[in-house]
Amino acid sequence: MSDNVVGLAAVVLALGFPFAAVWAWAWQRDRKMQGEVRLAALARGMNVSLEPELGQPAVSRRAGILLVAGSLGYVLMMGLLTRWEPDATEALVLGIVPFAIGVGFFIDAYLIRRDLARRAS
Repeated sequence: MSDNVVGLAAVVLALGFPFAAVWAWAWQRDRKMQGEVRLAALARGMNVSLEPELGQPAVSRRAGILLVAGSLGYVLMMGLLTRWEPDATEALVLGIVPFAIGVGFFIDAYLIRRDLARRAS
């Protein structure tokens, strides 16, 4: 591996871990605040829905979009990297895994929507 790739990986990891830690902390804090808001609303006698904001088909569709887009980005990145590092071709194939999972989420969202439509009619 060339020194440029090692340096790039070091910078990405050095900046990525602190970013991920801050993001996880903010996400956990947001979830805690949402719970406190719901408890306060219940204490005041308000009607609070305990259902998630998005339905299950929307959650599956979102996961499918993210996985398919992420896998296509990964495959594109590895495809470009093969111009300088021929061994990266083997890593390019790993993009099939999240792509297949994302397609599975799309199928899941479709099947849930279809079942909900059958129940409604």
